[in-house]
Amino acid sequence: MDKNAIKKYATWARRELISRVSQKAEFYGVTAEEYGDFHAASIDGRVLSPTEKMQRQALIDKVRSEGYEQAMEEVAYTWFNRFSALRYMEVNNYLPTRVRVFTNENGEFKPQIIDEAIHLELDGLDMEKIYSLKETNDTEALYRYLLITQCNALSKIMPVMFQKISDYTELLLPDYLLREGSVIEQMVTSIPEEDWTDQVQIIGWLYQYYNAEKKDEVFAALKKNVKITKENIPAATQLFTPDWIVRYMVENSLGRLWVEGNPNEQLKSGWKYYLEEAEQEADVEAQLAEIRKEYAALKPEEILCIEIPTQLLIQSGDRLCA
Repeated sequence: MDKNAIKKYATWARRELISRVSQKAEFYGVTAEEYGDFHAASIDGRVLSPTEKMQRQALIDKVRSEGYEQAMEEVAYTWFNRFSALRYMEVNNYLPTRVRVFTNENGEFKPQIIDEAIHLELDGLDMEKIYSLKETNDTEALYRYLLITQCNALSKIMPVMFQKISDYTELLLPDYLLREGSVIEQMVTSIPEEDWTDQVQIIGWLYQYYNAEKKDEVFAALKKNVKITKENIPAATQLFTPDWIVRYMVENSLGRLWVEGNPNEQLKSGWKYYLEEAEQEADVEAQLAEIRKEYAALKPEEILCIEIPTQLLIQSGDRLCA
C-alpha cells in the first residue's frame, strides 16, 4: 500500500473539497459574510427551482446554527466519505449494480455508469431525465444525477454512510467532477487500484490523513490554551487503528477468553500476536484453572465487549472541553 500517495491525496482532497463546496455555496448567495434573503426566488438573475430554493434555505439554517466554516467542513467531509466508499465498492465489486461509478472495466477514469445509464436498475432513477440529459449531451449533469441517485440507492444497505441526499449536501456537490484534476479523477489516478483491495484498511488511512491538518491545527491551538470545541474533538481523537493492533487486541482479549475455556491449538496457530501466559505459582495456577472452568461454559453470543472511545476520556479533562 502506497501510504505516501494516500496521504498526499487525502490532505489535498480536504482543502480542495472545502474550496469547491464553498464556491457552490457562493453560487447560491451564501458566504461567510452574508446569505441575503432567506426566501429568495432567484440569485444573480438565476431563477431557483423549488428544490434549489428548499435546499438553499436548509443550507442557511445550517450556517445559522453551526457557522459557515463548520457547515463547509461537514459537507466536504460527507462527500469525501462517499467518494471513498464508492471507490472501494467498485474496485471490490461490491456495488449491487456491478456497474463502476468512477472508472471503466479497465480502471480508466471513464465512469461506466454513464455508458450504462439507460440500462441501470437503481431505486429512484428517472429514465425520462436520463434520456433528456443524453439528448442534450449534458454529460456533467447526467453524471451528477447518476452519482446522487447511486448514493441514495445505497442508503437501504448502508444508511449511515449513504443517508438520502435531498438537502444542502446535494446542493453543494462540487461541479466539473469529470474534468482532469477533480477530486474524483485524482482519487482514481493518484492511488493505485490494488491499494483499494487491501481489506478495508485504505478507508481508515484516508480518514486519518484527511483529518491530519485539522488535528495539527487543534493541537497547535491547544498549546495556546485554546480549548477544543465539540466540533473538533473527532479530528483530535478519532485516529485509525491499524489492522495488526486490532488483531493483537482481539487475540489477547476475546481470543484468550475463548481458548482458555475451549483449548484449541489449531485455532491459536493462526494467530500472529497471541501471547502465552507466563508461568505462575502452583496456587495461582490452581485458581486460574477454576476460573477457566467458567469460561468453558460460555457461548459466543454471551461474550460482551466494550470499547471506550478516546474522545470520552478526553472529554473528561478540564483543559479540552469548551
